[in-house]
Amino acid sequence: MITYRIAEAAEILAVSDDTVRRWVDAGRLPSQRDGGRTTVAGTDLADLAAHLAETGEVAERDRTRASSVSARNRMSGIVTRVKRDHVMAQVEMICGPYRVVSLMSSDAADELGLEPGVRAIASVKSTNVIVEVP
Repeated sequence: MITYRIAEAAEILAVSDDTVRRWVDAGRLPSQRDGGRTTVAGTDLADLAAHLAETGEVAERDRTRASSVSARNRMSGIVTRVKRDHVMAQVEMICGPYRVVSLMSSDAADELGLEPGVRAIASVKSTNVIVEVP
């Protein structure tokens, strides 16, 4: 199972460490202790990221920061869903306040190990989205 430290989860969700800690304390984001550190499961983080994107619950400062990203830039995020068939895979990610969807070969998705909860980078240029693992 993929897990993330609080600071990593905050970076993925484009919120502060304190916000993630408050969500953990409130039971909104399940967590576990791992060697003295609090961690969250990648699948739980992906579920929260998808919920935040669906409900539009994103701080205005985060929208402003994210809207300044050039289409030629790379956006760090988390995989929330992967749908595969024999040839193609549809990979959905949440990158800050944005939902990004990429179509790629199933072989490419398998080679990258893409599954919900995996941290990935979406490189956007023109009409293509390229997904990389950091």
